[in-house]
Amino acid sequence: MSGYIEIGNRRIGPGEPVYIVAEMSANHNQDFDQAVRILHAAKEAGADAVKLQTYTPDTLTIRSDKEFFRISGGTPWDGKTLYELYSEAYMPWDWQPKLKKIADEIGIDLFSTAFDPTAVDFLEEMGVPVHKVASFEIVDIPLIEKMVRTGKPLIISVGMATLGEIEEAVQAARNAGATQIALLKCTSAYPAPPEEMNLRTIPHLAEAFGVPLGLSDHTLGIAVPVAAVALGACIVEKHFTLSRDIPGPDSAFSLEPHEFKAMVEAIRTVEKALGKVHYGVSEQEAKSRVFRRSLFVVKDMRAGEVFTEQNVRSIRPGYGLPPKFLKDVLGRRATRDVKAGTPLTWELICVIDNRHD
Repeated sequence: MSGYIEIGNRRIGPGEPVYIVAEMSANHNQDFDQAVRILHAAKEAGADAVKLQTYTPDTLTIRSDKEFFRISGGTPWDGKTLYELYSEAYMPWDWQPKLKKIADEIGIDLFSTAFDPTAVDFLEEMGVPVHKVASFEIVDIPLIEKMVRTGKPLIISVGMATLGEIEEAVQAARNAGATQIALLKCTSAYPAPPEEMNLRTIPHLAEAFGVPLGLSDHTLGIAVPVAAVALGACIVEKHFTLSRDIPGPDSAFSLEPHEFKAMVEAIRTVEKALGKVHYGVSEQEAKSRVFRRSLFVVKDMRAGEVFTEQNVRSIRPGYGLPPKFLKDVLGRRATRDVKAGTPLTWELICVIDNRHD
């Protein structure tokens, strides 16, 4: 199993640039022109891809008022039935090939989360470069197997999943022939509180499964995804809206374009800062090395005079002997007259040890 996946011409994994995905979700508000504006705004904000969701209310659930189908528990959608929520949030399927064409024209990847087998077939006809499994569908092994059989890379969000459930999904994908899998750490709360993100899970999952790890983030702000990159996230997915003032099911926990751009810039800065394991002097540090401390003569001395703590000190800059030699210098004698402000060198120190004369 490769530690990398490829989406289009992008190699994604450790040491590669983070792949940043703007999740449109329901922020199109079933207005095609708004969806197009989101696509362009995401490109301008620095996203590498825009992700859609491919479902209808009938592919996700059934129309029912029974208690099982009514949302509760403190979500933004409490009181609605699942069918009502998905009717409000879903994107008409006939838009999606049109959006894919626009994305290709402006140079941004576009893919989608399929929620049932018919959606996988539809997205294959559309020519998406990768398939995505939502956190809630990680237990749908037949759906995962169908995605794998397309031969496309697979991204799996692991919100709510136990380690055993993640292992079952990954193993099913591998058994079906998957060679390119990425996992996204996710907390399936909307919005998700930072204290429930547990980002240290990212390196643990990467080591456990040998695949690229990322973050599908529902927290407010940009601090959490930036921190995730520092912990090894290779993919960052974040909800994107033109404005949180535009009402919608996902608007409240989505980033506006200027915020998304700030996140992208912060992630690119973190990438540079992570660098590699390195000790010693960097190129920029070389100019500062001269300002280290070293041994200097700080009072005028005559030839033969003894070096003491009064006439030799460890000070900046760094043109003299390293301070570690101070104890070897004290008590010895000067080979010649020395002016205050002279860097101390071995040539100025009598080689004969006269400290016990």
